[in-house]
Amino acid sequence: MHNVRQILEEKGSEIWSVEPADLVIDAVRRMAEYGVGAMLVMEDGRMVGMFTERDYARKVILAGRSSRETRVEEIMTTALVTLDPRATAEEGLALMTRKRIRHLPVLDQGKLVGLVSIGDLVNAVIGDQRLLIEQLESYVRG
Repeated sequence: MHNVRQILEEKGSEIWSVEPADLVIDAVRRMAEYGVGAMLVMEDGRMVGMFTERDYARKVILAGRSSRETRVEEIMTTALVTLDPRATAEEGLALMTRKRIRHLPVLDQGKLVGLVSIGDLVNAVIGDQRLLIEQLESYVRG
């Protein structure tokens, strides 16, 4: 069973971020460039929020704001939910489901070590289930 630390080791722990004063249009461009749906908002090495596609859709597009005039700090999510690297993929998925979120910063003793998405966790669970099925089939065959 995968834990979050193993998932980060496999996918890499590179963290892409934007700053609170960045324009939303620039943050969206960077998300597109990296092929991600969320970016951490960092200020002076501290995590101060998260900017997601959901923030953009709801707080810029639907609110009729301009992404060329709005700063990330005006619309970012600041109530961050985090995950411990020792948590299992299943625990991470349960937390995401309860909180209705799709990305979790991973903190190891208060230090940011990565970011996992719902896709990362689902892929790990599927891999674990596939391995279990193979082991059970092998056992049944003798």
